[in-house]
Amino acid sequence: MGPVTRLSVEGRGLRPSKILCVARNYPEHARESGAPVPETPVFFLKPTTALLESGGTVLLPPQSRRVDVEGELAIVLGKGGRDVPWEGAMDLVLGYAVIFDITARDLQAEAKAKGLPWTAAKGFDTFAPISPVTPAARVGDPDGLSIRVEVNGGLAQDGNTRDMVHKVPDLIREASRIMRLERGDVLATGTPAGVREIRDGDVLVGTIERVGRLEVRVSRKV
Repeated sequence: MGPVTRLSVEGRGLRPSKILCVARNYPEHARESGAPVPETPVFFLKPTTALLESGGTVLLPPQSRRVDVEGELAIVLGKGGRDVPWEGAMDLVLGYAVIFDITARDLQAEAKAKGLPWTAAKGFDTFAPISPVTPAARVGDPDGLSIRVEVNGGLAQDGNTRDMVHKVPDLIREASRIMRLERGDVLATGTPAGVREIRDGDVLVGTIERVGRLEVRVSRKV
């Protein structure tokens, strides 16, 4: 299993456009990060080249000494738009997936300390593993879904989307005020508490109720 060039939704291929991620959207994760919960959503981008199929291998880059896994609910858009109203936001949603926001934490900390962007910490190849997409109609209401991440069989994260500060329609609306959303966009909605360091040889499993399962291995890049 390797890089994702198309997202599969009930047999239909969808080319991913961009990956939008949300920072500190769960209060407990914000607290463990030592940062306040933003009043409005804070977005950052990952390149689509970071996408990795379930069953693939996350490569730990030689530039980093600490890499973490963050499990998240991903929204996959079937329609685009600009300045999308709250009441029309869910009409853009094609489906949902499990996604890992893999982060080179030491590189991120160094960049923050210097007041620099931290794209490199988030943007390495394989740093956005994603599960197959489940159609929105089969998931139903995305508020109240259990999220779990296991590392080598041990529970690392155990959260619920009901704890998101900014809900799915809020995120779509706010993101569309910044940039035009497009068909194939992936929007990662933030992570619960319990972010865990990962190492060479680890097996990572993420599950979200009614959405699906994501499993990847971890290997040190040589």
